[in-house]
Amino acid sequence: MSGRFQIHSTSLPGVIRIERMSISDHRGFLQRLFCNKELSISGFTKPIAQINRTLTRQRGAVRGMHFQRSPHAETKMVSCLRGEVFDVAVDLRQDSPTLLQWHGEILSEANNFSLIIPEGFAHGFQALSTDCELLYCHTAAYAPEAEDGVNARDGTLAIAWPIAITEISERDAALPYVTADYIGVRP
Repeated sequence: MSGRFQIHSTSLPGVIRIERMSISDHRGFLQRLFCNKELSISGFTKPIAQINRTLTRQRGAVRGMHFQRSPHAETKMVSCLRGEVFDVAVDLRQDSPTLLQWHGEILSEANNFSLIIPEGFAHGFQALSTDCELLYCHTAAYAPEAEDGVNARDGTLAIAWPIAITEISERDAALPYVTADYIGVRP
C-alpha cells in the first residue's frame, strides 16, 4: 500500500491496477484520484497533459481499441466514476514478449479500481451497465495525426468481452485487424 492507493501488478508488465482508498464517515467520503508522488512507483512518471471524461449510455457498447503513435505515445490512467466497465489493454510494443496479449479488469464506482495503461498499448472498454462515466488522465495531449488503433473484434486478439457487443462506432468498427506480419509499434 502506498498512501491512498494499493498498487497491483497484472498479467502484462507495465499495466497496473490501482485501488483508490477512501476515507469515509457519516458525511460521505474523500478519495484521491491521482497523486504524482504516490503513483510514480507504478510507472506513471510523466506529467498529466490532458484529462478527459466520457459517458457511454448503452450497456454492451464497446469503445476502442485506441492508442497514439510516437512521438505522441501516452500513458493513461482510466477510472470509472459511475457504472461498471470491462477495461482492456492490449500490448502492441515491438519486440515485447507479450505482444498482442491483452489484460482486462472490471472498473466500477463500487470497486474504486483504476487501470494504468503504458505507452505502446491499445486501450478500450465495454460498458457493463448503462450510463458509464470514465475519467482519463493522459501524459500526452490528443494528436489526430498520431491516432491509431486495432479492431476490438479482431480474432487474433481474441478479447473475451463479457457480454455481446451491442454498439460500436463506425470509426472503431473500421479499425484494422492485426495481420500475420504485424510487428508492433515503438512507444
